[in-house]
Amino acid sequence: MTITVSTDISLIGHLMRRAAFGAPASELEALAGQGYDAIVNDLLHSERHPRLEEDLLERYHSEHAGDLSYQWTSSRWLYRMINTARPLEEKVALMWHGTFATGASKVINPPSMNAHYEMLRDYGLGNFRVLLQKLSRDPAMLFWLDQQTNHSAAVNENYGRELLELFSMGRGNYTEDDVRACARAFTGWTLDQVIPRYPHGYYPPRFVYREEDHDHGLKTFLGKTGDWNGDDIIDMIVEQPATASFVARKVFGFFVSDEPDNAVISDISRSFQQSGYEIRPVLGHLFRSDAFKKARFKRVKSPAEFVAGTERLAGAHREAHQFGLDGLSEATGLMGQQLLNPPTVEGWHTGREWIDSSFLVQRVNFASDRLGNPANPGIASVIERIASDRTTINPDDLIEACLYEMGALEAMDATKQAIKSELELAAPLDCSQHGRQEFTGITADVLRLIASSREFQLA
Repeated sequence: MTITVSTDISLIGHLMRRAAFGAPASELEALAGQGYDAIVNDLLHSERHPRLEEDLLERYHSEHAGDLSYQWTSSRWLYRMINTARPLEEKVALMWHGTFATGASKVINPPSMNAHYEMLRDYGLGNFRVLLQKLSRDPAMLFWLDQQTNHSAAVNENYGRELLELFSMGRGNYTEDDVRACARAFTGWTLDQVIPRYPHGYYPPRFVYREEDHDHGLKTFLGKTGDWNGDDIIDMIVEQPATASFVARKVFGFFVSDEPDNAVISDISRSFQQSGYEIRPVLGHLFRSDAFKKARFKRVKSPAEFVAGTERLAGAHREAHQFGLDGLSEATGLMGQQLLNPPTVEGWHTGREWIDSSFLVQRVNFASDRLGNPANPGIASVIERIASDRTTINPDDLIEACLYEMGALEAMDATKQAIKSELELAAPLDCSQHGRQEFTGITADVLRLIASSREFQLA
């Protein structure tokens, strides 16, 4: 029997790898009845679904009571990626985290880092102007870029410079005078305390505006002169064509491909401007575009996406009582992405750099261990689904069946042949109860090798 992957299931699998964290074939089949457009709408309108109830998660992981480590926030974030009914909300938060890189190594205040992530989660799908306003009032970001030292009598340009260069317009679209004016407009924007530790634990700081420390002098920014404050600056930033192009490049790189396509980026940019700087309709336009639908295997999964997607397929960490969440957070770090602790203000270098040298070894070992273990519920389900309507299966069909069960994946003929050669598969396999033990072991090995393949590293 030959496994045929329908166009709809294959396309939905592609959508769920990009707009969510992947899904096994059983979930894709359930989604297929809705139709592609309805699935896109459901992903975009996350408010239709409740957020995860996490009381039991907190009880079973009481070692993290009080958020005394930022690692717990990153572990909980991975739990949400695996289990949420609102995956695009978490996916977009991950995109903005890589853009507005803020690191615990300097902030050293776990509640502040948690609040930073929650802000990205709450506002990431909304209006970009509002997102920049929230970012400019975020205590973790303010401390990360030394905004608490930006005074009317002693201007610190760190936040103003990065707001223009890394968070909105991009280098080459403003002058040094604009940087200075931007920094002056944000004087007085600070936080209520900067000492990260108190005798009874960490204390979350709050944004405060100090009128007496704000520079009310005239400032010329992007050719306009006035007594500008931070919100005025943000208003002018979001109206710039350069900002639309900047956002479009970020969206394209995160959801479409590691290799830029100027025509598609220009289309996303127009959509952003026409939407009034709203992210949700931009993504809706993108996900329905031919460019997105055709962009298969053109983007390397980030470690967080890779780990969350692998665990979803394995059926692991679907219950609050399962231990090992810290191990998932450590795994992404070993793969080069320590959540909430990017290496620099530039964030992470993505694409092929995710799969260089030791990072690739970590990815392959993690995925093959998780997906080659028939004791994991998701893998046991895959094996049962493949065997349930057969008494025998030939090696080619087994490989196709495994690819399908792992989210309607596609693989090159060379990859399939390599799997057959590695496992010395030639004769049909017995799927009946009599041969089930051997069949289970071989199928687990096929899944393990698919998890080690080039195709599995790509979204």
